[in-house]
Amino acid sequence: MGDILKKNMKNLVAGLLFILFALWLASVVPTIEIAWVAALLLLTIYLFAFEIVGVDVAAISIMVLLGLTSLLAPWMGLEKGLIDNQYLFRGFSSNAVMSIIAVMIIGAGLDRTGMMNSVAAFILKIGGKTEKRIIPIISGTVAFISSFMQNVGAAALFIPVVSRISARSGLPMSRLLMPMGFCAILGGTVTMVGSSPLILLNDLILTSNHALPDDQQMELWSLFSVTPVGIALVATGIIYFVVAGKYVLPKSPAESGAVAATTMGYFQDVYGIDYAMTEVCSPEGSPLTGMMLDDIETKYKIRVIATQRPDGETRVGPGSLARDLALEGKMALCILASPGHFKNFVEENNLTVHDEMEVFTESLATTKAGIAEIVIPPGSNLIGKSARDVWLRKVYGIAMVALHRNGVTMREGEGIRDMPLQAGDTMVVHTQWDNLVRLESDRNFVVVTTEFPHENLRPQKLGWAGFFFAVALFMVLFTDLQLSIALLTGAIGMILSGVLSIDEAYEAVSWKTVFLLASLIPLGLAVETTGTAKWIADQTLMVVGSQPIWVIQASVAVLATFFTLVMSNVGATVLLVPLAVNIAIGVGANPAVFALTVAIATSNSFLIPTHQVNALIMGPGGYGVPDFMKAGGIMTILFLVVMMVMMTLVF
Repeated sequence: MGDILKKNMKNLVAGLLFILFALWLASVVPTIEIAWVAALLLLTIYLFAFEIVGVDVAAISIMVLLGLTSLLAPWMGLEKGLIDNQYLFRGFSSNAVMSIIAVMIIGAGLDRTGMMNSVAAFILKIGGKTEKRIIPIISGTVAFISSFMQNVGAAALFIPVVSRISARSGLPMSRLLMPMGFCAILGGTVTMVGSSPLILLNDLILTSNHALPDDQQMELWSLFSVTPVGIALVATGIIYFVVAGKYVLPKSPAESGAVAATTMGYFQDVYGIDYAMTEVCSPEGSPLTGMMLDDIETKYKIRVIATQRPDGETRVGPGSLARDLALEGKMALCILASPGHFKNFVEENNLTVHDEMEVFTESLATTKAGIAEIVIPPGSNLIGKSARDVWLRKVYGIAMVALHRNGVTMREGEGIRDMPLQAGDTMVVHTQWDNLVRLESDRNFVVVTTEFPHENLRPQKLGWAGFFFAVALFMVLFTDLQLSIALLTGAIGMILSGVLSIDEAYEAVSWKTVFLLASLIPLGLAVETTGTAKWIADQTLMVVGSQPIWVIQASVAVLATFFTLVMSNVGATVLLVPLAVNIAIGVGANPAVFALTVAIATSNSFLIPTHQVNALIMGPGGYGVPDFMKAGGIMTILFLVVMMVMMTLVF
């Protein structure tokens, strides 16, 4: 109760300060329209910063208030509303919002084919399961992709990858998604096609050249002109999260002191099973060579979950792994056993134990397989038959590791596979989740475990998914087609080819993100059309106009950074590039460099989740606005410093 009162008092005091600032601002602005837009800007910042309501609700509320100004104009001292209501909902059909919807669907399609599983497995194989190794690999990869395609598309494609890496490594999504998202934004500064402002820049320079004398004409920037600056910014972002991530990223429940319950932990508590799953390798000439799986499991009281032959053939699941399988030399095995039995098995057979999953990272990932409870119901055809009689593992793909009957739990090595099953028996089994889905509709079993991934992967659709992704990417990179149309071509192709159903496509879209971005677009339009943006720019430049060139250039960068937080980065670029060119000419600086400063600085959008990428990762990462302000505040300063240093050195 005390914490709630304290928070309410904090919000009230902050609200009063914002109101006082708005009243002061109203007394110095040149027009009543600018005063009202400034007030709405301050209200938006207040709602976002203090999370009075959800950010999507806040954005929709601001949009509605803008619409109501048409009705309330006479009482507000306005001739008309702050924005023409015919433009109020254009954000929902905007290029940016439609592009985000399309990339979410494309990402879901690639994920559904299992492609993202493979990418996640590859990253885990290289980076292991430590945060300081995984973050640079994920972030660097996304930054590279983002340098040649829209950053929101690169981020959307990697959200499923990060989700799987999180599940397999035990690292929370909140520790991985923000570095990935920030580096996706930074990657947009590596080439002149990496972000919309940089793509637009040369066109704006050509427009400005029409008004300039011949001796002041600006040259156009080439594809890799900005690359040294972009690489330095990406490296800064990666180093920042590797060094300071533990301080600025949201803490996981485990780090806060709460111990997360694991599947193994649950079964240990309920059934007293202290099993662990470990990967081992048998050497050439191992005593195990030629032995049947059944003999090995019975002798050493262990359970073999999966095997891989020297030629790379992996056996796991129904139809492939059975008790009559003979082992060969140099085979990899995945063992489920108690520590004592496992130690005895390894020592007697001189096996190599892997510290982490290497061979079975993909096939036995927690997203694909795990421990489950299955009950034998009355009327089951299995009653009176043993697991050995029905070849339980081979036929149904479930490896029984314990049997619970009449309050007593019997384990591997106690003859559980030879016991005739009875109604009410609970089998603790290791299985792949797709097998468990099939057993849910089999009347011989009652599947007790319900919290497992019910994924319906369609690997047979990989070709179609890859084709339509390639088509969309080709259109984005090599045609002048609008971004949203190019991406929607790929998205609708995924649906028509059966990679995704239309219902799955709808489910893939984060509607919170859509409403957040679409509702903020009218505010950016009001800032631009009422002259608020130009007034802010003029006031800033009046203060720094007599300073050294680097100070003026830095001020232009800060101004672009502020504008991109409250309006689209394209809008900020269009507004500020002509202004920056004129300032540069006035102070004797290079106007093309000043224009480039604006185009790069509009990617410095980390402080609040108004950038498309930040809005995209907010839901999956469970972030709040304070999380962005904490990590993004430092990143914003680092961006400005590194950008200015690199531009001074390079240009």
